[in-house]
Amino acid sequence: MEIINNFSDIFLSVWKKGILGVDIFQILIGIGIFFIFLIFRGLISKLIIKKLEIISKRTTNKLDDTFVHSLVGPARFLPIVLGFFIASYYMTFSSDGREIVDTINRTLITILIFWVIHQIIEPISYILSGLDKLLTRELIGWIIKSLKILIFILGLAAVLELWGIKIGPIIAGLGLFGVAVALGAQDLFKNLISGILVLVEKRFKIGDWIAVEGIIEGTVENIGFRSTSIRKFDKSLAIIPNFQFAENAVVNVSETSNWRIRWIITLQYDSTIEQLKKVREEIESYINSSDDYNQSAGVAVRIEKFSDSSIDILVRCFTNSNSWSNSLEVKERLAIEIKQIVEKNGASFAFPSQSIYIEKK
Repeated sequence: MEIINNFSDIFLSVWKKGILGVDIFQILIGIGIFFIFLIFRGLISKLIIKKLEIISKRTTNKLDDTFVHSLVGPARFLPIVLGFFIASYYMTFSSDGREIVDTINRTLITILIFWVIHQIIEPISYILSGLDKLLTRELIGWIIKSLKILIFILGLAAVLELWGIKIGPIIAGLGLFGVAVALGAQDLFKNLISGILVLVEKRFKIGDWIAVEGIIEGTVENIGFRSTSIRKFDKSLAIIPNFQFAENAVVNVSETSNWRIRWIITLQYDSTIEQLKKVREEIESYINSSDDYNQSAGVAVRIEKFSDSSIDILVRCFTNSNSWSNSLEVKERLAIEIKQIVEKNGASFAFPSQSIYIEKK
C-alpha cells in the first residue's frame, strides 16, 4: 500500500511540474489546440485566399490575381503560427521556459513576415513590365531573383539575431572569405557582368536567333547569371559563357528587317557588249519594279570584273521581308528571273575553267 502511495505522489508531482514548469494537463491541452489549428489549416487558408480572390475579382488587371496566388503558402503557414502562439500562451511556463517559447513565437512570426515579403516580390514583375522600354524581360527576372535572395538573407539574419547569434562577425568572416573566393572566381564575375551588359544593352532576348562568328548560331533559350543556353538548329543545346557575347561581335539575326542578296552572275567571254548591257539592265529593271525588294536600301547591278573564265556581274539588293523563309522565296524567284533573262538574250552562264598539266617523263 505504501508503494502505491509513493508512486501516486511521484506521479502527481510529475503531472503538476511537467516540463519547464508546465503541468502535463496544460501541455496536452496546448498540443490539442495546436493540432486543431493544424487540422483546420487548409480550411483557414482557403477562407483567407477565398476572401482575397473575391476582392481581386473586382478589378480587371492581373496584378492582384498574382498577388493572391503568391500568398497561398504564407496563408497555409499562418494557422501554424497562430496555433503555436495560442497554445503556448494557454500554458504557464517558468521564466526561462517562457523566454524560450517567446523566442520561438517571434521566430515563427519573423519567418511569416519575411515569407510574405518574399512572395509579394513576384507581383512586382508586373509593375516592372511596364518599363519594357528601359528593362528587358530577362533583366526584370534577374532583379526579381536578386530581391528574393536579399529578402531570404535578411530574414535569416533576423532569425539568427533572435536566438542571440551575432551576424556582424559572420559578415566580417564572409567578407574575408569573399575576397579569397573573388580572386579565384574572376571568370564567374566576368560572366556575371557580361550577362548584365547583355540585358541592359538589349543585345538579344529569349527567342532571338543570334550568331557569333566562329562560336555559335542558334535560338536563345535562357540567359543565366553565368551562361546563356542556345538551341542550335540541329536541336542540340549549347551552354555559352556570357563573356563570349561581350568580347565578340553578336549578330541578332531576328532583328533583320531587310535580308541582303549578293550574287555574282558569271557570263561567258563570248557574250557581246549588247548582251551584257541587256542582261544587266533587265535584271536591274526587274528588281526596281518588284515589291519584293527595298529599293531605298540600294540596288546595284553592275559588271564587276573579268575573272579567269567569265565576265562577272554583281547583283546586290535587299528584300522587303524580315522573314528568313520568305527571303528564300524571293531569292528563288530572282534566280529564275535571271536565268530567263540570260537565256532570252542569247547569253550563257560560264563554268570555271580547269587546266590539265601533263608531266613529261
